[in-house]
Amino acid sequence: MNDGEQQKRKAPEPSGVDLARQALAAAREQARARGNAVGGRKRQQQPGLRSGARADGRDPMPLMAALDRLRTERGWEMPIAVAGVMERWADIVGPEIAAHCEPERYEDRELLVRCDSSAWAAQLKLLAPQLVARLNADLGQGTVRLIKVQGPGGRPKRYGPLRAPGGSGPGDTWG
Repeated sequence: MNDGEQQKRKAPEPSGVDLARQALAAAREQARARGNAVGGRKRQQQPGLRSGARADGRDPMPLMAALDRLRTERGWEMPIAVAGVMERWADIVGPEIAAHCEPERYEDRELLVRCDSSAWAAQLKLLAPQLVARLNADLGQGTVRLIKVQGPGGRPKRYGPLRAPGGSGPGDTWG
């Protein structure tokens, strides 16, 4: 045997897998020398950059769920609930009262109801505590604090910059 053949038998030539392992080991050693740890630890994801298998706030959702979320985030529960009461007024007070009294507006936890006669206004004033309890049971405690009852007639209160306080318009010069 000559010397060339002996060297071939002693050191087998590295395969592609062996070369890849050597390159990886060298890269890890260089990274450790620079202070970057490679391998062993999982890379931490920055929040919001990637989507994964788990649900997050950006995933699509049903329309009603999106509307409920929007209503909750914006604090619209009470106005929407009171608007629902205005629509269901006949169911809450009964068809007989609803035929003669209707809610006009809701402000500062007070519900303004206008009646078509003074007799119905008096009747509704007597029923007001029971109606407040019924409304609060339906909407949540403290939603309606007071029911203001107005009888027929009278002009609705006008708002605007050209109104004098206490004046009733052109009719106040008569008489």
